[in-house]
Amino acid sequence: MTRLDTLKTSLQQAFGDELAPTEQFGELTLVVPAGRLLEVMQRLRDDRALAFDTLIDVCGLDYSGYGDGAWSGNRFAAVWHLLSVENNQRLRVRAFCPDDDFPVMPSVVDLWTSAGWYEREAFDLYGIVFEGNPDLRRILTDYGFVGHPFRKDFPISGFVEMRYDPDERRVVYQPVTIEPRENVPRVIREDGYGAGR
Repeated sequence: MTRLDTLKTSLQQAFGDELAPTEQFGELTLVVPAGRLLEVMQRLRDDRALAFDTLIDVCGLDYSGYGDGAWSGNRFAAVWHLLSVENNQRLRVRAFCPDDDFPVMPSVVDLWTSAGWYEREAFDLYGIVFEGNPDLRRILTDYGFVGHPFRKDFPISGFVEMRYDPDERRVVYQPVTIEPRENVPRVIREDGYGAGR
């Protein structure tokens, strides 16, 4: 029995058929309803057969353009990557935000304190609000930044740019002045490049 089969069996015993994991790229993914997220995550951490004691990462996802627009489910999701040091196993947990207009997800910061910074990043870049996070504010963009830049509908050039103005001796915001253009790289090679060397 492989390590992956052992994990599948442990997940089956813990959650039954209602949360059946899927396998892809040599890892298991458990899709959890947002309303059950905290209960499931606590079981994943505290159940000795699972023992996912380490949170590796939390990231946001925007499925609005997934599958060339063929996606019909909820738009926003969060994904947690967990590690069981004791069992030497990894697990991916995905939960979809029930409301596309105001994506909200429970925070797991009370289970893994490292989630605080990861949740801030997902909030900043995707606009997913992690309810219960004690310090949910922007972490990568400026506090005055408008929008969430990893959303598929965010304009490529943004709305405003920030620069230091030496005359005013302060940082100023101004409308973006990037002109759309097409960059086509030129490749210049000599005849017979790479042949016979």
